[in-house]
Amino acid sequence: MAKLSDIQIKSWIRTGLPIAKSDGDGLTFTLSKNGTPAWVLRYRHGGRQKELTIGRYPDITLGKARELATEARANIQQGEDVARSKKLLARELANAKTLRELANDYLEKAKLVLAPSTFKQRKYHIDKLILPKLGSLLVREVTTTDVVYLLESVGKMHVASLVQIALSRIFKHGIAKHIALTNPCLGITASAICEAPKPTRLRLKLSEDELRVILPALPSIGIQNALAIKILLSTCVRTNELVKAEWSDIDFEKAEWTIPDANSKTRKGFTVPLPPAIVGWFNELKIYACGSKYVLPSRTGKHSHIALLTIGVAVGKLCKRFEGFRRFTPHDLRSTARSHLTELGINLIVAERCLNHSLGGLVSIYDQHDYMTERRLALEIWTDFILACECGQLWQKNKNIIQFRSA
Repeated sequence: MAKLSDIQIKSWIRTGLPIAKSDGDGLTFTLSKNGTPAWVLRYRHGGRQKELTIGRYPDITLGKARELATEARANIQQGEDVARSKKLLARELANAKTLRELANDYLEKAKLVLAPSTFKQRKYHIDKLILPKLGSLLVREVTTTDVVYLLESVGKMHVASLVQIALSRIFKHGIAKHIALTNPCLGITASAICEAPKPTRLRLKLSEDELRVILPALPSIGIQNALAIKILLSTCVRTNELVKAEWSDIDFEKAEWTIPDANSKTRKGFTVPLPPAIVGWFNELKIYACGSKYVLPSRTGKHSHIALLTIGVAVGKLCKRFEGFRRFTPHDLRSTARSHLTELGINLIVAERCLNHSLGGLVSIYDQHDYMTERRLALEIWTDFILACECGQLWQKNKNIIQFRSA
């Protein structure tokens, strides 16, 4: 060891001749043909001659080169191939991605498999909440502490939970592509970090007495709003399914309304049978549509449908205008319909299919019947009940229909 001196090294550099001089125990000073001075460590690993480039002189001084060589030799004695380790590290650094780059790559893949509404929500959480705080970090630099900091900054537990899911999916994608080594989201729950959410508002069931007050009062908020609310209540559909409906979706001859895949929450099309009264309400709306392709065209122009909040605003005005019944939302009309269908003696499966609910389990796998005939009968009974409440008449189910007692 210590065969070389700085004076010797500087003189060799001045001559400019290619050389390789050993400092002892494998540490070698080299001067290439193009005049580049550098340090290398020559060693044997697995019976083969190897060479580790330590760095250039004078950036790496003689003393520093000896220090680094000593550390490398210690690792070699432990069985490590230090030259290969350095190459792997250099390759990892070259392929290192920021969280922003990995997230964008994940979104490209997620767009192909997620439902449009789910993808839109996830992209929002990634672009607006995750990347502004963690996007500039290298993927392998992100720690559980960073995840906790992120969720704390979100605050609301429901949103924080969705953010955590999005971030965890990004890291799972990174692990699959060998960009990330671990998922820092594991072992962390939004509920343990954020405040508990407020109790969820229970869905409302409007009683028969309330319906007998509300239904006659609907014209006070406008004929189109009144017709829309009656259609929502009688068909059991979701608000956005009616708002986005087009006249081409409705077959007046068959008395059926087909909800396209794009408008359905389940992303699967659904056909709603229309009793005569509902067909009449649609015909009334067609007069007000003034040639628009939408069932409920925008009040400012017929080339788009009304905003999703329009019916909710109308219901809010109705609740303020009339006292004597509880405040309700358009979605409460679905829970109202579902509850009354049970009271009217409608079979459980038929009632669930009227709301386009998934039956789940083995029923959804093996029972492929669409229950169209049964649903049509159920909605006819339900619509007759609505008409009786609207007109102030006593409602009595058709005596020719006998409800069998459950087995």
